[in-house]
Amino acid sequence: MKPVLVFDLETIPDVAGLRRVHGLAPDLSDSEVAELAFQQRRAAHGHDFLPLHVQRVVVISCLLRAGKDLRIWSLAAPEQSEGEIIQRFFDGIEKFTPQLVSWNGGGFDLPVLHYRGLLHGVVAPRYWDLGDADYPDSRDFKWNNYIGRYHTRHLDLMDLLALYQARAAVPLDELAKLIGFPGKLGMDGGKVWDAWLAGETAAIRNYCETDVLNTYLVSIRFRLMRGELGLAEYAEEIAFVRHEIEKTGRAHWLEFLAAWR
Repeated sequence: MKPVLVFDLETIPDVAGLRRVHGLAPDLSDSEVAELAFQQRRAAHGHDFLPLHVQRVVVISCLLRAGKDLRIWSLAAPEQSEGEIIQRFFDGIEKFTPQLVSWNGGGFDLPVLHYRGLLHGVVAPRYWDLGDADYPDSRDFKWNNYIGRYHTRHLDLMDLLALYQARAAVPLDELAKLIGFPGKLGMDGGKVWDAWLAGETAAIRNYCETDVLNTYLVSIRFRLMRGELGLAEYAEEIAFVRHEIEKTGRAHWLEFLAAWR
């Protein structure tokens, strides 16, 4: 099995960017700048979900399944800058050329990384390979690359399962719970900004990591559905995942296991 990299990211308002774009007074606090942006968004669109280019990446959580190993980790602020977080993510693609798996990665995560990577001068040649790059297997990327919506080198499970119809898309949390996986544990994307302001960076990372694992578990179920795994192989992979996260002894994984009926 070739390496599989499941990813998810969490963002907060790009306060510095909003100050520049809107020419805001320097004496406004970060929370005031963000609230002003939220109010403008609500007035214009009826919701406060900010445009993707002004969403600052504070964590990218990754699950790498390669060979006999399963590894889950986060690239996160404040230990790393946004540019470093994004560059290291694309460095992983450069190193492993994995299959990417996401939930709404094509609609949110990757476009955010495109805009924010452009802002920080991130370099990602393997990711942008469309069959004309200087790699031995580059020609294969003409027909199956990370960018093409209907290609499988990046598998956006939400988009695929909805047959690329936005009205048919469902929340990861609800689908995971319907199948019998834990789903979200006490936090969602709408709470990340408040958690950031409160200094709860570890909670944001833990939440993002559990979302990555929920996505991987759903992807295993999808592999069973499409016939890539048999029932015995599916059960073996599920047992393997449970064992790997249990042996970490980390609190959020023990909580995840306790919620996994």
